[in-house]
Amino acid sequence: MSAARGDGNGPSWSWGSAELRRRAQAVRLVGTDIDGVWTDARMYYSEHGELMKGFSTYDGMGAALLRDAGLETVILTSENTPIVARRAEKLRITEVHLGVRDKLATMRAIAAARGVTLAQVAYIGDDVNDLPLLEAVGFPVLVPNSPILERLPGAWVTRRSGGAGAFRDLAELLLAAPAAGAAGGGPDAR
Repeated sequence: MSAARGDGNGPSWSWGSAELRRRAQAVRLVGTDIDGVWTDARMYYSEHGELMKGFSTYDGMGAALLRDAGLETVILTSENTPIVARRAEKLRITEVHLGVRDKLATMRAIAAARGVTLAQVAYIGDDVNDLPLLEAVGFPVLVPNSPILERLPGAWVTRRSGGAGAFRDLAELLLAAPAAGAAGGGPDAR
């Protein structure tokens, strides 16, 4: 699967690739990094030293749409901040791992507990600490502003940048993937 980008008009993807469709259809669990994916990779500090992050509401809706369709979202982030836990709580994402140093080992354990193989996992990340997991999953995804795009040419690349709805792009693609053997597409075909 070569890197694929949307053209900015309509969906951020097309079913031009049978391999893209096959990989999207196989997904049973969705993992995500936070900084650089749900945020613009910047960290803001108040004059009192309080950390602040901005999250796209598009990504939150993407997580809700996936949940409603029966696809669980798992957060794996190397940062250990209560901001991420609060955002996940608001979105009813229950599988949240903060301060993760080995994302691949953590996702292996999560997938195994659910009877899912790594080939059935989509993971969206943006930096070198995501590489081992991105290389292991069946559906690796990068944001277009990722500094590691050239290191993972087989990843699907979202149209929207981190912090601007990249996770939503992934959610929409997965929800539109017709179930194997089904005609048409969309959430009802899954």
